[in-house]
Amino acid sequence: MAERVITPEGEIKIETRDLSVYYGDFEAVKEVSIALPSRRITALIGPSGCGKSSFLRCLNRMNDVILGARSEGEVLLDGRSIHEADLDVAQLRRRVGMVFQSANPFPMSVYDNVAYGPRLHGKPGREALDETVERSLRAAALWDEVKDKLRQSALELSGGQQQRLCIARVLAVEPDVLLMDEPSSALDPTATFRIEELMVELAQQYTIVLVTHNMYQASRVSRYTGFFLLGELIEYGLTVDIFEHPQDRRTDDYVRGRFG
Repeated sequence: MAERVITPEGEIKIETRDLSVYYGDFEAVKEVSIALPSRRITALIGPSGCGKSSFLRCLNRMNDVILGARSEGEVLLDGRSIHEADLDVAQLRRRVGMVFQSANPFPMSVYDNVAYGPRLHGKPGREALDETVERSLRAAALWDEVKDKLRQSALELSGGQQQRLCIARVLAVEPDVLLMDEPSSALDPTATFRIEELMVELAQQYTIVLVTHNMYQASRVSRYTGFFLLGELIEYGLTVDIFEHPQDRRTDDYVRGRFG
């Protein structure tokens, strides 16, 4: 269990209680309890294989599609368990969208990538779709770069543009939460900076949970940080405290580069 568990200021958007994740007999996440605040960026840091991504995928039940994966404990979204029998998992994933490590645009036009979700969720009118596509691309800081390329294949965009397109695709279905699993790890420094700027801007409207190996990125963009090690949440608190005044020696060793 974490040495220091804090209650963030403001409204709590997601809360986990003794959440564990198993792949077969292997326990990848061990009884993690954490409260994630609304309209803030929370970074999850720790070495590879420490359970960060497994934890992240629990927040919109993406682990459900992995053979042999199961979870124990509770995940609450706005105070309601996401494992209730009558909960619509498709609607959950609309509300809690995910951006993956590698950009994964669909092999279709820029326009159709962004319109895909709204069409799936019943917004077929062309005028409404046009408005949604433009709004989402603007929110992802991409509109000015692609407004004359909407009918071109999304695969022709640069890596950084493709990642922002994937963010726009998530925003198009009007989520509450953005889960970001190392969204800039495959990008160059300039594209990474654009993604970080975008995250800070989006946090004014959305709750963001960010998995990152980049210590500088976590310190630059997040309000709160949780440090994972061997499946445990070792420490969670204000980012400035985690990086400057950690309470656990293991946290101090990690953020100072002594391992990981």
